[in-house]
Amino acid sequence: MPQPSTDAATLFEQALAGGHGHGHDHGHLGARELHALLDGLGIGHDGDRGGDAARADGVDLHVALHSTREFGMVLGAGLGGLEGELDERNFRRDRASVHAAVALTDAADFLALFKRTFAYQKLAALAQRDGAAAPDAPLLACFERLLALGRAFAPGRAEARAVLQALELNPLRCTAGALVAGAAACRVAAPQATRLARPLAKIDKLIHPRRIGLIGVSGSGMNFGRIILRNLMGGGYPKEQLLVLKPGETEIDGVRCVEGLKALDSKLDLLIVAVAASAVYALVDEIIESDAVDAVMLIPGSMGETQASREPAAALAARINAAHARPGGGPIFLGANCLGVVSHPGAYDSWFIPLERLPKPQKKKVRDAVMLSQSGAFMITRLSQNPWLDPAYMLALGNQTDLTHGDLASYFSGLDGIKTLGIYIEGFKDLDGLHFAQAVRRAVLNGKQVVLYKSGRTAPGQGGVMGHTASVAGDLALFESVLRHAGAIVAEDFNTFDDLFYIAGTLHDKAIGGGRVGAISGAGFEAVGVADNIETDGFAMQMGALEQATIERIEAILKANKLDQLVEVRNPIDINPGADDVAHMDITEAFLDDPNIDAVVVGLDPTAPSVRALEHSKLRPGYDLSDARSTVHLMPPLVARHAKPVVGILDGGSLYDAMTARLMDGGVCCFRNCARGARALVRYVQARLYADDLKRRRPGQIEA
Repeated sequence: MPQPSTDAATLFEQALAGGHGHGHDHGHLGARELHALLDGLGIGHDGDRGGDAARADGVDLHVALHSTREFGMVLGAGLGGLEGELDERNFRRDRASVHAAVALTDAADFLALFKRTFAYQKLAALAQRDGAAAPDAPLLACFERLLALGRAFAPGRAEARAVLQALELNPLRCTAGALVAGAAACRVAAPQATRLARPLAKIDKLIHPRRIGLIGVSGSGMNFGRIILRNLMGGGYPKEQLLVLKPGETEIDGVRCVEGLKALDSKLDLLIVAVAASAVYALVDEIIESDAVDAVMLIPGSMGETQASREPAAALAARINAAHARPGGGPIFLGANCLGVVSHPGAYDSWFIPLERLPKPQKKKVRDAVMLSQSGAFMITRLSQNPWLDPAYMLALGNQTDLTHGDLASYFSGLDGIKTLGIYIEGFKDLDGLHFAQAVRRAVLNGKQVVLYKSGRTAPGQGGVMGHTASVAGDLALFESVLRHAGAIVAEDFNTFDDLFYIAGTLHDKAIGGGRVGAISGAGFEAVGVADNIETDGFAMQMGALEQATIERIEAILKANKLDQLVEVRNPIDINPGADDVAHMDITEAFLDDPNIDAVVVGLDPTAPSVRALEHSKLRPGYDLSDARSTVHLMPPLVARHAKPVVGILDGGSLYDAMTARLMDGGVCCFRNCARGARALVRYVQARLYADDLKRRRPGQIEA
């Protein structure tokens, strides 16, 4: 087996220097240079072993570096050979293959990731059966050299003479403690120009503008521009800090008008553009040339979303990008096809949805979340269904003509006061997935949580994405693997996104000491239902074992409520429908005080006659939410005084909406179904424990 005497990056550089006739042909590395490169990686090839790499009882691996459009250089590993051709959907998550952005991992970190796969587990089992050493050492060395090679020839590196498009080792075998490639291939490409850095500090002007201008406001009708103007004033933005750019008008709705950009007496922080799409192109050129605006919001749709508009939209994006090379970085643009921005700290709401259709009352004592979405309607429906999400900022990105997911996530990853980011993604611009993944990792290292949903999960869905915001949807398995590794909590559907974004915002300040859960309910199915839903792919919570002192304390509570003959103390515990609000809270507190319990899920049993769950009770007047011993009065202070997370379950119909709302107003994390509540908790605990692990190890090249 060859021992690496020259590093792989140097050998790769030498192969590139060989030219088309020697080192590579039409983008493919030649056989001689490829074998030399494998030697530099410390990997044998099949000829070295006389065919050993094809032994029937071995494990075929597929290990590869790929230069991806969204994430740049990615290292992947998993099943190879015939098994590797099976669809990933035949396996649970991270069992067929794993992927990580090269910039966010190191050899030890990637080996730990690879150990989740069926391929590694089979390798380890065969080694144990044969009395051989575990395959960790050769894999670790291989990953270390591949990562160094990937970093040296990643896209976006100006000093690299070429980009390593792909280096595939498939099948790769671990034979007698050494790695041998049955087949290998390497492709290279010329470096591509990258987008210029946007002046991200100007996002502060976008979300905290001291002076806003609008163009496209009708003086006689109620068009989008006029609705936005009304929303700005209705949301409390000072009228004297608004300006309408409209020739021939002196004022609209009491707001002063000027002829245009040349008539401005000082620079605008933000210009909201609500004109027809056809008028945007010339207007953007005027904005760039005038340097009269720091941030621009492009509302019009259809730019880049149809075949006819793609070329003009791309040319416009190129002109905007070129302007970032100017002194000061030029203006930043949000959109096009952009619903707008709601910035509670900036005291403005530029959405063109009338406030009567989507009121935004403050539901959190402190707004500490941000929602970013390519689809404005996604944010509208989420907020309409659950106003307790209550983000401080909500920004619609639309087509990402300029500002991207990576830009905004990068800005908010370091913004003080923001604890949770909820993000809806349709697609990334070139290499912006890497920029975004780096921002996710930075946010996690800064103590924030990032919850995201990726649309275009099917071929028809990807077609819809292209028609909506001109986005290119990438490979879903790669997307999820890279971003989960970065530290994001990736939702599989809209309901899961809602649940995870909500629980992350509600439990952010709670201590996550481990994965031991306590389950309490007066409904037997619910207590068992919690226990049945505390496992997800690759992670499971456990039912904590109650200490004897806790058991005796609960027995005394049950006896005082004449339930001791009906209930056996265990975890999960069915405390009987006869338990009232006080009994529920006393037993919950006993669980919270137990050192073997890290989190509690409590069914609040609103339909039980013993629980004060109605706004008004005809059968027992006063035995309702107004009673000082109702859960709505007892539970918020209990939750506040305990560092451990508590999740309340209110499984019932609309009669119990008021009880739920009162508890959520009081800061209690509530779900209307035990399975959804338990699944959200286990995913959240998994993410928090992983975040703690990332803070301890800090793999890759990202600092907070």
